[in-house]
Amino acid sequence: MPAIISLIATVIIYFSAKWCYTRHPKVYLSPLLTTPLLIIVLLTIANISYESYYVGAKWLNDTLQPATIAFAFPLYKYHTTLKKHASEIFFSVVLGSVIAIISSSMLVRVLSLNSQLGTSLIPHTITTPIAMEVAKNIGGVPTIAAVFVIITGLLGAIIGPTIIKVFHIENEIARGVLFGTSAHGAGTAKAFEFSGKVGTISSLAMIISAIVSAFTIPPLIFLLSF
Repeated sequence: MPAIISLIATVIIYFSAKWCYTRHPKVYLSPLLTTPLLIIVLLTIANISYESYYVGAKWLNDTLQPATIAFAFPLYKYHTTLKKHASEIFFSVVLGSVIAIISSSMLVRVLSLNSQLGTSLIPHTITTPIAMEVAKNIGGVPTIAAVFVIITGLLGAIIGPTIIKVFHIENEIARGVLFGTSAHGAGTAKAFEFSGKVGTISSLAMIISAIVSAFTIPPLIFLLSF
């Protein structure tokens, strides 16, 4: 597949999925889920290898890092609120991040996953570009890590609203921390559906979680001898 065609096809599929989700905002119609599924179907029908497709699509992958930085805009808008609740947000996210890492490590042990697969799973709660880099540095497979991240984000976006409803979580700070710490980008997108403030808190939580995890995971892997 020519590079330009794979790029255009991906963009068209994504915006079509987004248009459908806007008209019918169901979790199972989320572009994060439907876009890769449709691309897989397209590649399978056309008998196109992933390597050929990625030659063009890699340019979209490279936009993940600047897209993450773009979260700075809503952070500036609500900087007064963030400053007021800085300590609660920071310590909640740090605790949640550490628990996520420890629980992931325990899951690797329980499932008896091999070293490479296990190290690819552990950074699943942080945003994709950073998770891929962390996985690469600790001996995991970046693409597999990305799959775990997407699955985690989708589950978080699906389960998050139910948790909020069941436990009557009305506080916007708590809602934002919940989504950003556990479901990174996908959770943050869902958080913005609640309100701009919830989405902003989720953005900050996602960033803090990524930083904490990036510094915590490597020494943990060394200690656990993965």
